[in-house]
Amino acid sequence: MPSPSTQPPAPVQFPANFTWGVAASSYQIEGGSSPDLRGESVWDAFCRKNGAVFENHQGGFACDHYNRYDADAALMASLGAKAYRLSVMWPRVMKEGVGAVNAIGLDFYDKLVDSLLAHGVEPWVTLFHWDFPLALYHRGGWLNRDSAEWFGEYTTKVVERLSDRVTNWMTINEPQVFLQLGHADGKHAPGVQLPLRETLLAAHNALRAHGRSVQAIRAAAKKPARVGWAPVGHVSYPVDNDPANIDAARAATFAIQQPHLWNNTWFADPVCLGCYPEDGLRVYGNNVPSHPVSDMDLIHQKLDFYGVNIYSGACVKAATPAAAGGPSWEAVNPQPGNPRNTMDWNMAPQALHFGPRFLFDRYRLPIVITENGTCSTDWTDMHGRVLDPQRVDYTRRYLLALHEAIAQGTNVRGYFHWSFMDNFEWAEGYKQRFGLVHVDYATQKRTPKLSAYWYKRVMETRGASLTEPTDLSFAPVDPAAAIR
Repeated sequence: MPSPSTQPPAPVQFPANFTWGVAASSYQIEGGSSPDLRGESVWDAFCRKNGAVFENHQGGFACDHYNRYDADAALMASLGAKAYRLSVMWPRVMKEGVGAVNAIGLDFYDKLVDSLLAHGVEPWVTLFHWDFPLALYHRGGWLNRDSAEWFGEYTTKVVERLSDRVTNWMTINEPQVFLQLGHADGKHAPGVQLPLRETLLAAHNALRAHGRSVQAIRAAAKKPARVGWAPVGHVSYPVDNDPANIDAARAATFAIQQPHLWNNTWFADPVCLGCYPEDGLRVYGNNVPSHPVSDMDLIHQKLDFYGVNIYSGACVKAATPAAAGGPSWEAVNPQPGNPRNTMDWNMAPQALHFGPRFLFDRYRLPIVITENGTCSTDWTDMHGRVLDPQRVDYTRRYLLALHEAIAQGTNVRGYFHWSFMDNFEWAEGYKQRFGLVHVDYATQKRTPKLSAYWYKRVMETRGASLTEPTDLSFAPVDPAAAIR
């Protein structure tokens, strides 16, 4: 990471129509998991495997958002969020994944959307954030070619109910993660280790499901819909602003070098350009599943924005000299002691400059940062406060880098902080805290952290406060807290 400048920071002002929000996902916060309320997902089954999740934590109760949604919406509004990226749980809407609609499940999202709007918070809806119906997994899951139609049927039911009030839609969240970690590495649900050929088949069907979902949204929407998706952004950024190093970082960001799914273009090129990338075809070889030309027509649907989740990045420079046939870049290791969070992710603010910039240049779609944030070991202090200056500093640095990208011409339309509140962090259980709001899982008490009050001012000032020193008085003392 380049050394910070000693010069006073330039004035910062995000565009007037920039969307400021927070994000969370259904399985990570909702609870409401009894059989009368919803069907099971692959994550319910995964959590029952001994040792699959940290200390055998269970996701079935999580943050009890199912019962506390109205108070949570009010809290969001009080903290200044103008938009909330939520996800709908597929087996809550359709217990078996297809067929009969679970009325009580769809009613929950109906009430949630109404509550958000009543509190002045705009809902941005993601249709799949990893909670695949267990019943459909037993029918082959993403390996079954019918999965695209299953997802389209589910999409239609949700859009028919909510699209009179919801305008912004995302199809799938982070396909690289639920496919690589869940289907290849076995570290996430469904916890299997498929050979590369089958993992690529699952990926192909998930991309087909994305395309079918876009079609379903546009066909069923009751008012004009804005449609995007939310993949991981695997970002390489340059060691400095030398044009050769920027070109090297761009090449690294869009390259496929290894036979796994940690890349951008195997997913984004079909979605945005209508073809698989040549280097991916070469690296994956005969593991790439055969498919009719019509599949790519289905995958390549018109999008209105490119959502992307960016947390970290890899620093590179131009290779010197570039080896014949080798990559045009080489890695630059972080300086010893460079900040890392409790997931051991390197802090790399320039990822939120160059990631959106490179993606916009390649795909020419407006960018929305659908996730960005960090985890820490937050707890409530003796005064009832949660002081998380590391999260404040992380977010400040990343937002300043994002503003720089906007100032230089990258079309970025919004930013959603991950996450609104601490939650079930998948295989990490409740160990990792990403929230702006602290959750006491024993009592379900919500306590806004210092970062929540700080972020509120950022939103109120459209970023101008990013250059102000942090005011610890943003986190009020709780007079009811016990001081020991």
